[in-house]
Order: sequence, then C-alpha cells, then structure tokens
Amino acid sequence: MPTIYKILSETMWNKARKDGVFQGSEVDLRDGFIHFSTASQALETAAKHFSSQRDLVLLYVDTERLGAALKWEPSRGGALFPHLYGDLALTAVTESAPLPLGADGIHVFPSLKD
Repeated sequence: MPTIYKILSETMWNKARKDGVFQGSEVDLRDGFIHFSTASQALETAAKHFSSQRDLVLLYVDTERLGAALKWEPSRGGALFPHLYGDLALTAVTESAPLPLGADGIHVFPSLKD
C-alpha cells in the first residue's frame, strides 16, 4: 500500500473528523487540489510550509483508496508531488499522528512508510 502524507492543523483535522471529509486547507482550496507529500518529501514540506507551527497532525493516506483524482505533478525542483483533485475521504486515512516541534524548532516526525 503506497502511503502519502498530509500535514494540517489539529483544528482542521478535528473539523474533518466531525464533517467526515477533508476539503482542504486555504492553500489547497486556492490551488484547486489538496497537496500531499511522499515520505521523502514530508520533512522538507514541514520545514518550508509549516516552520515553527505547533499543533500539527500528520495524516497517512493510502493512495490506492484515492482513485483517479490523485495526480502526480511536478513541483519543487521538478519533483513529482501527489495532488488530489477532490475531497479527501477519511476512509483513505489509515493513521494520524501528532507532529510536535522539537527543542530545536524542527518538527519531530513519527516513522514514515513508503
């Protein structure tokens, strides 16, 4: 099962669980798709877009449950990033974990799966 990752605020995650679906962050809604990262991209994504932010959650998402709405498109430096053109059904989320800040101000990641 290929896994991709979504970093979002605890507030957004709580709303998604209440609503039964995640429709995207402000950036996702502006861009027209939900941004994800692979295991090898997640740390850089956290550093670049979520620097010093607390109360974050990391979602583990099964790509096989996303269907044709998932597209792999070039982004940072031409690397292919997963983008979901539609809402994220919570049935595709296999796990969630807190993403705390370490004493050095860098997020402490749980173990990631490819």
